[in-house]
Amino acid sequence: MTFQPAVPEFSDRVRASFARQGAMATLGARLDAVEPGRVVIAFDWAQGLTQQHGFIHAGLVSTALDSACGYAGFSLMPLEAAVLTIEFKINLLAPAKGQHFRAVGTVIKPGRTITVCEGHFYAVDNGREKLAATMGCTLMAVTGRENIQS
Repeated sequence: MTFQPAVPEFSDRVRASFARQGAMATLGARLDAVEPGRVVIAFDWAQGLTQQHGFIHAGLVSTALDSACGYAGFSLMPLEAAVLTIEFKINLLAPAKGQHFRAVGTVIKPGRTITVCEGHFYAVDNGREKLAATMGCTLMAVTGRENIQS
């Protein structure tokens, strides 16, 4: 599906917001793609991101997917809007085992107030990519709140 962003500088807005996220800095994450309605966040394996078996912790998989979906939705929102997640469900399909990881957020249905997205989390282990998790995510466009910036 092709979407038309409300703001021509949507990519710059997403990148500026991403740069303010301490959680993404903790992951060592980077934006690999910013398109209207689609964002890819990538990061590499690090010991501090793992659970007891050496896989990326499910909470961090959720974090990466939440941000990928959130920024996919934000890419279509008007200039005065900020984005907040209001609900998500994650399905953990396989251990997040590998050297590199990719969270892809895609808008399914944009709206004036509510946007629905889906996310896919891939683990790349020795050059082989495997789908490790999926997410359904609902976002809200927030306007007029002084403590929330776009």
